[in-house]
Amino acid sequence: QVRLVESGGGLVQAGGSLRLSCAASGRTFSNRDMAWFRQAPGKEREFVARITWTSSRYYTDSVKGRFAISRDNAKNTVYLQMDSLKPEDTAVYYCAADHVGAGRYNYWGRGTQVTVSS
Repeated sequence: QVRLVESGGGLVQAGGSLRLSCAASGRTFSNRDMAWFRQAPGKEREFVARITWTSSRYYTDSVKGRFAISRDNAKNTVYLQMDSLKPEDTAVYYCAADHVGAGRYNYWGRGTQVTVSS
């Protein structure tokens, strides 16, 4: 059974930093793209960042220069380093794995809450 488990969320003041982790089990994703999405209260889930199996990186415009996605294939884990956090970054952050095109992924975690206070 494939599982993605996010961790590292919490409450932080504006301007602070958090590092999210997503540990995968049940299969390896070293040759598959992985990504982070987020969903704020009352809003639709949105793309945040993606890292390909060749380690190319893509970000939504609102986080460029502040967030950094990385992966450790030996640990089957993807990370999201979030710096200079803003209150509008408050959301539940979800890990996704195995991109199958058009922004769709086969596997999802249950999410971790990130709250940024002003």
